[in-house]
Amino acid sequence: MFPIRDHNPSGRVPFVTYALLAINIAVFLSYWFTLRSGYELGAFYYTWGLVPAQLMQGHGLGGLITHMFLHGGWLHLAGNMLFLWIFGDNLEDEMGHVGYLLFYLTCGLAAAGLQVIGNPWFDGPLVGASGAIAGVLGGYLMLFPRARVDVLLIFIIFFRVFSIPAWIVLSVWFVVQAFHGYAATEDGVAYLAHIGGFVAGAVMVLPILLRRGGRAFWARNEGMPPHPEAKYKLSPSRIPRVPKR
Repeated sequence: MFPIRDHNPSGRVPFVTYALLAINIAVFLSYWFTLRSGYELGAFYYTWGLVPAQLMQGHGLGGLITHMFLHGGWLHLAGNMLFLWIFGDNLEDEMGHVGYLLFYLTCGLAAAGLQVIGNPWFDGPLVGASGAIAGVLGGYLMLFPRARVDVLLIFIIFFRVFSIPAWIVLSVWFVVQAFHGYAATEDGVAYLAHIGGFVAGAVMVLPILLRRGGRAFWARNEGMPPHPEAKYKLSPSRIPRVPKR
């Protein structure tokens, strides 16, 4: 089950979100097809990714920023960009272009910080925009907990799209990250970074929520966005029916 879109249109063109999408994709393509061996790719990640052990020794400080624009494969990139596409525009709408960019980068730094604190002498490179995007999810949850999100449920050959509140989608996502982080799951995913980014995003959006009235802001709209929802029509299947004999 994963989200595919929300029903929460933004009121302005999300230039920063578009730029982040374009930069992440362009950077990925720039090295994925040019570095032909695993050794070259590994060396590239060590140079531009975030290596906690090096950071603890005062080296590789630039990796705190550059690691946010690197990805380890097509699925890693696609998953992150999908979440940024769905949820980023609404945060940019609320914060403005510059404020949103600073928010995004700060969440990425907070995510990296918690990952380094949790495993300071890890000598492998950390790459991905997941921590920064987790901050976007945390901020979205604070402002639009009941915005409807369409999720695609796939079970073997059965699939269907459901609309459920954002707080369910994002809370389930966070609980999964927290569980794996607590269990110290060794699958190459920086769960602590996801947790750190999500919490940082929620905390940084709190002043915006309070300026809008806090719980009164939720009450006025029952947790929904303060504007009309986007409407989507699902096209019926064109698969012909086979008559029974």
